[in-house]
Amino acid sequence: MNKLPDALQRLLEESSLLSSSQSIDSLLLNNMLERHYGLSGQIERLGSEKGHTFRLKAKENEYLVKVSPSDEPEPVTGLQIAAMRFLDDTAHALPVQRIKPTIDRRDSVPINLKDGTCRTLSVFCFLEGLLWEQMDADIEQLTEAGDMLGRLNVALRSFRHPAAARSLVYDIRHFHRWAGLVEYAPEPIHRKLAQRVFKLFEEVLLSRLPGLEMQVIHGDYAPNNVVVDPDNDLFVKAILDFGDAVHSAVIFDPANTVAHLIGRTPDHPWREAFTFVAGYEQSRPIDESELPLLPVAALARLTMLALIRYWKAERAPDQSEELLASAAYYWENLERAMGVPMEDVIAQFCHRAGDPGTLMTVVKSDG
Repeated sequence: MNKLPDALQRLLEESSLLSSSQSIDSLLLNNMLERHYGLSGQIERLGSEKGHTFRLKAKENEYLVKVSPSDEPEPVTGLQIAAMRFLDDTAHALPVQRIKPTIDRRDSVPINLKDGTCRTLSVFCFLEGLLWEQMDADIEQLTEAGDMLGRLNVALRSFRHPAAARSLVYDIRHFHRWAGLVEYAPEPIHRKLAQRVFKLFEEVLLSRLPGLEMQVIHGDYAPNNVVVDPDNDLFVKAILDFGDAVHSAVIFDPANTVAHLIGRTPDHPWREAFTFVAGYEQSRPIDESELPLLPVAALARLTMLALIRYWKAERAPDQSEELLASAAYYWENLERAMGVPMEDVIAQFCHRAGDPGTLMTVVKSDG
């Protein structure tokens, strides 16, 4: 396995991505759910990047059960729960996944294990439905999805938590520390693409980081974390997974989403991104001085999505085929997105163009 740079190694450790995947005893979990939540039923293990996630099918309802990683500090685990509780209390109209309280009205309970470690058990209402990633959203739906993230960011403006200032490896602020992962990419063309993005980030964004507007953001408003209903007037049905919530630059929240949208339409690689951001600004306008930084941040995030797959594939060989296929998809999208000159992309964002009739066509860059 390739050796990671020390700075990136520390970020992965602080993000609990190096923790043991040893499972929690099923009998203990069932007992905790019965004793603290009054819940019992069929439990199914789901995939999870860190910690353990289960789907509980009880008699009348279904729930999502989460057990924190063994090395995640309790305040960090508490951050995502506190953010969801804050939104439930202060912005209940937002379709945020709801916390299932314990019998004595707590939002989570500690699990003290025999090895001396303590994990946190939390339960959320399970929302059946279509994930945004499972459909091709049209212009109106993309606009609504962007508007919903804008509303979420507005609602989180006054949220404070002692763990929000944590170091999170996926926070775009730390992108320059990912440079050591470039060597994991086996194809020279992909390494060259990544190096171009690192250079762009250093030239355009790195020196601006200290002056960006900051607050707690969702951190991963991605198509796999949004439940939608394409047949309903309200397209966004639920916002899931606050596990990457962090105090960071506000523009990184829409940039995280844009990373999943660029390159998907070959003839117009940024079209969906322009529409999404236009929707976002309906609720949460972006400062004129920061808007040109958003596409660079999105390219950085997309590069992170591709690079992390190789590291994960080394750690989980049984999943390598799926991970490498995912990496190839992200590289393809990155190449398409970077085929448009950055000055044209920035100009389009700054014009706030949401009308598909005005969207620019692809102009291949010399780079």
